[in-house]
This record gives sequence, structure tokens and C-alpha cells, in this order.
Amino acid sequence: MAKKQKMPVSRRGFMAGSTALAGTMGFPLIGGAQPAGVKVGIIHPVTGFVAFAGSQGRFGATMAVEDINKAGGIKAMGGAKLDPLFGDSQSKVEVGVAEVEKMNEAGVAAYIGCYQSPVGIAASQAAAKYNTPFLIDVGASDLIVSRGLKNVFRIKPGFGVCVDQGIEALGAMNKAAGGVAKTAVIVHESGEFGTGTAKLLAGKLPGIGIAAKELIGHDNPTRNFDNIALRIRSSAPDIVMMSNYQNEYVLLARTLHQQKVNLAGMFSVLGGGFNYKFAKEQPEVSQYMMDTNHWYNPKSEKAQALKKRVEAAGKEFTFEVYLAYTVVGLLADALEHAGSADKEKLTAALASSTFKAELMPYGPTKFVNGQNEGAKAAVLQADKGDIKVIAPAEFAEMKPVFPKPKLG
Repeated sequence: MAKKQKMPVSRRGFMAGSTALAGTMGFPLIGGAQPAGVKVGIIHPVTGFVAFAGSQGRFGATMAVEDINKAGGIKAMGGAKLDPLFGDSQSKVEVGVAEVEKMNEAGVAAYIGCYQSPVGIAASQAAAKYNTPFLIDVGASDLIVSRGLKNVFRIKPGFGVCVDQGIEALGAMNKAAGGVAKTAVIVHESGEFGTGTAKLLAGKLPGIGIAAKELIGHDNPTRNFDNIALRIRSSAPDIVMMSNYQNEYVLLARTLHQQKVNLAGMFSVLGGGFNYKFAKEQPEVSQYMMDTNHWYNPKSEKAQALKKRVEAAGKEFTFEVYLAYTVVGLLADALEHAGSADKEKLTAALASSTFKAELMPYGPTKFVNGQNEGAKAAVLQADKGDIKVIAPAEFAEMKPVFPKPKLG
């Protein structure tokens, strides 16, 4: 993001501007000085194979910073503004760690990131050396919050919770349909996120009467799924389950559709490509596909208003946007309660946070070992170029279609 060039200002002009700003923000000037900004390190993969998702996360975080600053900054700190330092992990663990080190030298009070679980795990470990809070916006692996690190906070559910919710919903749908699905093939990316999710799915499926016939891993990036589609056709499962990132998710779905592989359903958990962009651009491919994922609360007026703003800016309202936006809000709330950017006070404020994540279908925030126990995923289904919530019931917009009609 290009930095605005600053014009030289005289001392008299600076003081006049400062006085006017103080009046509009409602906080007093002390000796004519503005309160120091709070530096926040924001790390996402804005280049590399998941650049779209990373750019979406950066966009959401930027919107939140701008909104908080326009509303008067951190009032408990005299109106201190959030000062974002943006880093690009380039989808590489070592680069994410290097960004943490560089931002530590710049004096950041906290970090936000990193989309990919492996990068988030390593980057938050690096931040722990400096006792700097690290707020995870997107990162599904439960290793992120199972290492005993006091500086790590994740407001969203991990893949363990998402798998449990997804399996429960799939079991209920299958039971209502007379148990039509008895077998599944699981396709997953070969990193920590996909592999961990696939193993959990395979272990849980028998509990709802479905056997995992095969687990198929793939590299990132993968440019062709023809061979995997042939393996799936040969295995003849009732369901294909997917756990991978944006490009591979969409390419696999498109390949199975083109090869007319008939299935009772395609059901993903944390499917990186299940979003409005996919549903709108490829409605025939996405139709009736289901996903258990991070989603906004469709009944929240604030979420709907943010969705309109994002779309008016020419962006897609993906989970990366509103999760990053929410996490910046969580940080601002903690700074208000701490009344300071001191790392120990900020960490304590986060650990005891009761922040209300108004955009999300969550209960009250309660961190236990860094994981928000109030976080919930949503079960979704693509419908005519749109995406609808089908579970939990209190947020549902439509009833699920399962099994899906056969391809012609």
C-alpha cells in the first residue's frame, strides 16, 4: 500500500491543527502534543498462491483501523490512533517470521495475522519471545492455541470445533434423507490445516454412519485435478469432502463437475474457496455444495451494512474481510480496557476480554488458553449464485437440499 507523502508543516500550523483536532475528538491536549499512536503489525500473504485471501484480510483490517481512528481512536489513551504496519508473508513461514522480527524492531504493541496456519504458528511463536500479543484472524489449526503460549488469542473456532459442527449437521441431513450417504472420499491440501482437518473428519464420520474410503492429499499449488477426479470416480463415494485453499478448492469442484462425477453431496469443512466469488462466477459448479466455515451473522444489521460497504468498494465479502475487521475491533477493545499499549497489560486485557463480536454468529467472547470458547462456525449451502446459512437453526436462511440432484 503506497504511503501518503507528508508535506512540511510549520510549528504554528501544527499547533493550530492539533488544537482543532483535539476539539473534534473530544480529548485534551497535554503540552500541545498528540498522544502517540499504537503500532500494530498486520501480516498477510498478499503475494503467493493465496494472495487473494491475504489481500482480503488486509482490506478488512485496513477498514477497521480507519473506522476506529475516525471514531476518535483509543479514548482510554487520550484518542491514540492505531498505526498499522503492513507485512507480506508471501505464503512462506520464514518470511512471516522475518516480518515479526522487523516489526518488533519498529516497536509494535501487537500483531494480527496470518491467514495460513503454518505461518501463524511460527509467527506467533516468534512474537512470544518478546511477550507481544498475537491475534489470529484466520488460521484453523488447533496447534495455534495448544502450545501454552500466553500471547496468542484466536477469536474464531479452530478446525476441531468446525469439524464437530459440520459432522453433526451432515449426520442430521443424512438421517433426514434416509441415510443415502454411506461412504466418503476426503480431499485435502497437504499442509497442517488440510491434513489435520482430514484426519479429524475421517475419525468422526463413522459416528454418523459414513465410512471414509480414502484420504487424498495434494500439494499447494496444484494446477490439475484430473487424476484425483479419476480416483474419486473409481472409488464411487456418496460424498466428497474437501479441505483446501481458494484455487485448489475451486479447481477440484470444477473438475468434478466437468467430468460429471455424480455425488449425493459435496461437503467441505473450512473450504477456502467457498465464498461469494465462487458462487457468483460459477453458479452451476457451486450449486448445492455445502461448507462448514467462518461466516457472518446474516441477521446482524452491522454485518449487512459492512457487506454493502465492501461490495460498494468492488470487493468480495469473504470471511477473511470480516474476521480481520473483527479482530482489529477486539484489539481496540482490549486497548480501551488496558488503557495502555503496555504488552503485559494488553495481554491481561485480552485474556479477560468479553468483547462482543457483533458481526459474527458468536456467543460472548471467553478466552480459554487463547481460544475463544464463544466462537461458532456456520453450515452453508450455495444456492443460485448466492450462499445461504442452513445451520445453526437460529441463523438459518433456508433448509438444506440433500441429496443434490444428479448431473445430466
